[in-house]
Amino acid sequence: MSRPCLLDTCAAIWLSKREPLESDALAFLARNRARGLPAYVSSVTAWEMALLISKGRMHETKTAGRWYGDFMEQGGFSEQPVTTETFIASCFLPEPLHKDPFDRILIATAREHDLTIITRDRAILAYGAVGHVRTLAC
Repeated sequence: MSRPCLLDTCAAIWLSKREPLESDALAFLARNRARGLPAYVSSVTAWEMALLISKGRMHETKTAGRWYGDFMEQGGFSEQPVTTETFIASCFLPEPLHKDPFDRILIATAREHDLTIITRDRAILAYGAVGHVRTLAC
């Protein structure tokens, strides 16, 4: 069954740089696009991307804002804003889960909006394996 999905920040970065993703993830995205189902990127991804660039952990020729805007437009992605409810829910997720606040926000977003997270993050994938959120490895 297809359903809307949420790209984690690394998946967004890899897609923007045209780096290879797992064939299952690419097929999932293609099926969803053909069915008119959205692929979301969280607004927290713009913040995380800006932090990576500002700290020199990622090199980009564009500003973080330009990267995010271009990526969203060129990829046909929809933004999933982070709400007050999402921030609060990210503090009350079932354990065990690592403490990365960005990942917690992405997971809370996916849970609140019934989205599948596309990710390579082992901790998020493990969290999905125990049934706390739907995940798909990319």
